Amino acid sequence: MKPAKPSGASEAQLAHADALMRDGFLAEAAEAYARLVRRFPANARLLTALGTVHLRMGNLREGDRVLARSLQLAPHQPEALANRAIALVQFGRAAEAEALLRRALQLRPDHAEAHNSLGNVLRGMDRDDEARAHFEQALLARPGYAEAWNNLGTVLLRARELDAALGHFRRALALQPDYADALNNLGVGLSHSGRYDEALASLDRALQLRPSFVDAHHNRFIVLLAQMRVDEALAGYDRALALDPEHGDLQFNKSLVELLVGDYENGWKRYEWRWKRAASPAPRSFAQPLWLGETPIAGKTLLIHPEQGLGDYVQFCRYARLAAEQGARVVLEAPAPLVRLVRTMSGDFTVVKQGDPLPPFDCHCPVMSLALAFGTVVETIPGQVPYLFADDALRRAWRERLGAKTRPRVGLVWSGSTGHANDFNRSVALEMLAPVLALPLEFHALQKEIRPADARALQRFEQLRTHCDELGDFADTAALAAEMDLVVSVDTSAAHVAAALGQETWILLAFAPDYRWLVGRPHTPWYPGATLIRQPAIGNWGAVVAQLVERLRARFG
Repeated sequence: MKPAKPSGASEAQLAHADALMRDGFLAEAAEAYARLVRRFPANARLLTALGTVHLRMGNLREGDRVLARSLQLAPHQPEALANRAIALVQFGRAAEAEALLRRALQLRPDHAEAHNSLGNVLRGMDRDDEARAHFEQALLARPGYAEAWNNLGTVLLRARELDAALGHFRRALALQPDYADALNNLGVGLSHSGRYDEALASLDRALQLRPSFVDAHHNRFIVLLAQMRVDEALAGYDRALALDPEHGDLQFNKSLVELLVGDYENGWKRYEWRWKRAASPAPRSFAQPLWLGETPIAGKTLLIHPEQGLGDYVQFCRYARLAAEQGARVVLEAPAPLVRLVRTMSGDFTVVKQGDPLPPFDCHCPVMSLALAFGTVVETIPGQVPYLFADDALRRAWRERLGAKTRPRVGLVWSGSTGHANDFNRSVALEMLAPVLALPLEFHALQKEIRPADARALQRFEQLRTHCDELGDFADTAALAAEMDLVVSVDTSAAHVAAALGQETWILLAFAPDYRWLVGRPHTPWYPGATLIRQPAIGNWGAVVAQLVERLRARFG
């Protein structure tokens, strides 16, 4: 049972303190509760109220201390359990917070705030299905709970249920029109839906309400960049970084804009902020020192280890040759799907599959830091291709499997991994390529994964042959690509593989491309033999397909 409230005149003082907290006068409420706690130090109700107001003021340590004391006196308080969990999350003690919230819900199953807080904890642990259930429980308990509508929307957004997410953010705003977090999330959802002008309006409104809202600034720059308003984005990054110079996501995303416009001198340095992003995995930890080009490498053994995507590794593993030319012994740790292909790279390298024991080495460098280590600017990109090679035996096997060639062969990649953060922007539905597939050419899918909607479309496109079961790793992909007269690909790892082979490769790019392709160029210094076909406007794949048809007719007659 809860301890009895103070009686007499103290009841009026308690009511006054409660009113102060309810009306947002937090400092005054804290003073009022503290006065009462000094008179009644063993009253758990007062301690819970005092701890709660400290949390709302941002005094996490003091709030946690007071709430812990309250729970010692009265362990079965749902409010105290739920509120202390909020502090524990901020201290990085998510598992303890989850346990407290589950205890609170055992005591009071309809505790809306506890369901909402547990949903937040679970979402932070990437347990989105469980989080979704608790946000829904919070709304069953309190349908007018704007924060829970907003939080449920964020889970739906991560699940790519865009229409539902947008509806939830709007429901939160109908309940609380000046809810800056919901406006920010609505802007993100609209951006993911390609509704950039509406997204900017929502983000601008969030910033009117909260000018120092760094995440809204950040998302606004992403929208500006999607519209290729690059100068505005760069200027905005500078303003936002003045508010929070240590914001890892801001710093990293500014590096991508700098690299996109060719400012490699600043871009590669700022790219190192990737390790300080909110969702970034920790960098690999070795006893040997990190090497970023600051000392001579001759006579030393350098470990180059993977990070990020397979296409990134293919693009940047070329630097192993530069390290060897400077006298280093190079150990290349490669992701399993790339091991056989990377072993074809010319040079005396030791290639180790990621996860296998590593040989001795003196220093190490993540593969995406090599451009910084070698001081790369646009003019000094090591663009010599080929640097990877298709295995002759695998090529012969593909030749036999494909049979006699009666038409020009075109390798086709129209979609990448659905897990890629920018997949909605870079992949194309197979149906859109119908005018291309109508040409008198022999088409071969170079991608291993076929999405359900594309699998249904394949039934109409008999001229497109798939080889999903035969593509074991990228050595197989490389050998199949080498048997093509041309490879056409969206921005995926297969495009990097084909271009690194020196195969004629046409790469289809979104209006706002990945940083590596620079701005406005029909070719790339990273792969001089590749041709870039860019969207002329946001989302306009139709124009890309029309241009592709014209180019294929001109190329093959």
